[in-house]
Amino acid sequence: MAQIAPLASLVSGIAGLAAAQAQSRQAAAQAQAQAQAQALRNAQLQAQAEEAQRQRREALARTVASARARLAAGGLASGEGSAAALVSGLEQEARARDDADATQLRLRLSARRSSLLDDSGSFLPFVRAGATLASSLGQSIRSLLSY
Repeated sequence: MAQIAPLASLVSGIAGLAAAQAQSRQAAAQAQAQAQAQALRNAQLQAQAEEAQRQRREALARTVASARARLAAGGLASGEGSAAALVSGLEQEARARDDADATQLRLRLSARRSSLLDDSGSFLPFVRAGATLASSLGQSIRSLLSY
């Protein structure tokens, strides 16, 4: 009867290890699902940013064409003097907005990363189950040796 207790603790330790393995698989599946969802969100943000940039380029082209047409109607050459400075200023503003939006997109994408301290996907459940198994195995051996 005294030998049943060590076997029971051994079986309990093995069951704990199996449960830890199942928990690890579930955590890995959950982590993979979160990674896929994150990749989808990132792709959506990237697509939105590209569309906004395309719209800004088109608006800039219309604005520059309109400014050149007005300047030409006023008798000024669009490639010289203040006309060139106006067009250059519009292009610089557009580049600055593109750079700011690109920086904002990078920050938004990096802010949605999962924490490096996240417990999922680690071997922590195995370590805990292994420690429990080793402890119960040690107790079983001591118990068997004492008889």
